[in-house]
Amino acid sequence: MATLGLNIYSPPMGHKYISSISKYSPSNFRISCSSSFLKSKKFKREYTSVMIVPTGVGAAIGGYAGDALPVARALSSVVDCLIAHPNVLNAAMLYWPIPNALYVEGYALDRFAEGLWALQPVHQNRVGLVFDAGIEEELLIRHLQVVDATRASLGLPIAGYTVTDTPLLVEKWVDPASGQSTGRIQRPDSLLRAVENLQNRSKVAAVAVVARFPDDDTEDLDDYRQGVGIDLLAGVEAVISHLVVKNFQIPCAHAPAVLPPQLSISVCPKSAAEEIGFTFLPCVLAGLSTAPQYLVKGNNFSDDCIVAGDVDSVILPIDACRGDGALAFSRRKRNKPLIIAVEENETVLNDTPDSLGIAALKVSNYWEAIGVIAAHKAGIDPNSLRRNRINNIATTSFVPSNGYAISSAKSFV
Repeated sequence: MATLGLNIYSPPMGHKYISSISKYSPSNFRISCSSSFLKSKKFKREYTSVMIVPTGVGAAIGGYAGDALPVARALSSVVDCLIAHPNVLNAAMLYWPIPNALYVEGYALDRFAEGLWALQPVHQNRVGLVFDAGIEEELLIRHLQVVDATRASLGLPIAGYTVTDTPLLVEKWVDPASGQSTGRIQRPDSLLRAVENLQNRSKVAAVAVVARFPDDDTEDLDDYRQGVGIDLLAGVEAVISHLVVKNFQIPCAHAPAVLPPQLSISVCPKSAAEEIGFTFLPCVLAGLSTAPQYLVKGNNFSDDCIVAGDVDSVILPIDACRGDGALAFSRRKRNKPLIIAVEENETVLNDTPDSLGIAALKVSNYWEAIGVIAAHKAGIDPNSLRRNRINNIATTSFVPSNGYAISSAKSFV
């Protein structure tokens, strides 16, 4: 579309030239067409979507080695801003730069959904690393070589690293009640001291943590490599990053240090990203390098920060709706986002929208979910794209004390 722009022409004025015609004479006006005006104007605010796939719950899509990343890539092509967490965007040695995606740690995402924190986009972060003192020397060298590779080949702003003053002693197990993986570190104090030291010494704005994990039992590892069961590392990885973010309010993500497994001739493609290197660091460092900073409520939120009220839609697995973030979004009174539950993405949980009283739009798969979001962004009722989904409009009314029924339905002119 073109708009009319007004260009004023004045003839050149030499010292011997005197014009008897006013410079505002109609003959000196030129009308031209330009679309630059529209390019610089926004007639709708940006559409923001949040994609959640909880970690350690055996999600059919997103429960393995970055197998939700294709969904995030497709979704990012439809929305203006995509907010997702490391479990969605990390793929061990693989990653994909998505310019309009925000890499937000899970604890921070929950506080954001509750309206307690805001997200401040950045151009880059100085990233530091904390290594577990329990990592063997050879394994540590492998990780440091990967760090140097990301600095030299990707140009990532890695500021430095430190080693904890004592081994963190990671423990992992499966919660018998929920079936999801979880765990703890026996020395959280050592981790927190290391992060504080790194912040004070190197002035980092984001932290990657690498803890030495117990090596998996062969049977459990075989299941995971075949694309079944749950990720036994993921639950305690979340515990570690939550601890750092809760105490320091900065972006954090975790990469486990484990010995490379023996070669298998049969590995499920959605688990294969963890077979191609000695560390899982590349995706973590790439994500943290541009992760948004966290602004805590009580401080002044700037105009360019993102708050929960800016979110237009939330997409998550059909039976994983009990997380703090999902519940907070579903309970919003103002600017409530569209909740989309994907039936094909099942987990070991049983927290469906129906069981929790959450008003959600159920879709069969992520194909449908992305179509729904495209319609929602365009201001179109997604039901109008389906056969016989639009019924006659119903009257909502109440009877006041004077006995006359008053309709609460609004009419639009």
